[in-house]
Amino acid sequence: MSWLLFMDESGHDHKTMPYEVRGGFALHACKVWPFILALRTLEQSTFGAYLHEYGTEIKGCKLLTKDRFKWAAQGSKIEAAARRKHALNFLNSSTQGRAPRRDEFTAFGQACLDFAEGVILLLQSHGAKVFASIIPRVSKPPGTSADYLRRDHVYLFERFFHLLEQQRDQGLLVMDETDHASDRDFVRRMERYFTSTLTGRQRTQWIVPVPLFVTSEMAYGVQVADLCLYCINCGLRLPGMTEPTRPEIESFAWLVERIVWRGEGYRDGKVFKTQGICFVPDPYGGR
Repeated sequence: MSWLLFMDESGHDHKTMPYEVRGGFALHACKVWPFILALRTLEQSTFGAYLHEYGTEIKGCKLLTKDRFKWAAQGSKIEAAARRKHALNFLNSSTQGRAPRRDEFTAFGQACLDFAEGVILLLQSHGAKVFASIIPRVSKPPGTSADYLRRDHVYLFERFFHLLEQQRDQGLLVMDETDHASDRDFVRRMERYFTSTLTGRQRTQWIVPVPLFVTSEMAYGVQVADLCLYCINCGLRLPGMTEPTRPEIESFAWLVERIVWRGEGYRDGKVFKTQGICFVPDPYGGR
């Protein structure tokens, strides 16, 4: 059997997010379908429908925007059945040609927050492990070669490799298909790393270095990866990270932090404790 690392990225447009984050969560192949079934059940019980039927996705920027918190706080906690009814009415309001009512805004805001928390708890109960590499919002220095895998990406795959080595299982990379040119460039850098460096070749013992690309709107795994990275970007800080958090996101980031992979790694003949998330202040510097 194998582990699937569902991957996405956050903050790469350098617009609103405080950092660039790439990563996602790893789930054993035997747990993927049970997780998807549980996620679909949670989605139905929360919203009374599947979000994709209304042109939206399970993403951090959809579920945890400031508006969602504002709407959720404008009324008292709504009982689950009534909240589901009002949230579904909110989703249907545009096709009905009307503006949502206040109680529908409140219900939908509360549903989004509860659903986001429920998704993270489902990851925990299904044995998922979170991996992420974080860098500042920096531009590539002039003269930097575009042929090599960036330092933070190397660390990301290093940590995934340590999980696979510990479990004695193969690992597959499932990535969000975005821009064809940038996807092609990233795959080319990955291929160079995994075929032209000694460390990269060693890591192909467990990592299959050819990623599988999917469109996020058709892949729950990639959408959930986006949610995890959003929480990390907005609400989790490691030593050296100085950008402020969004305080309302911190409780969600704390839940994500509980399922970050932790184990042992080795480098230069030395074994050390490590974890699946890292901050790399200078992704273009020497290792």
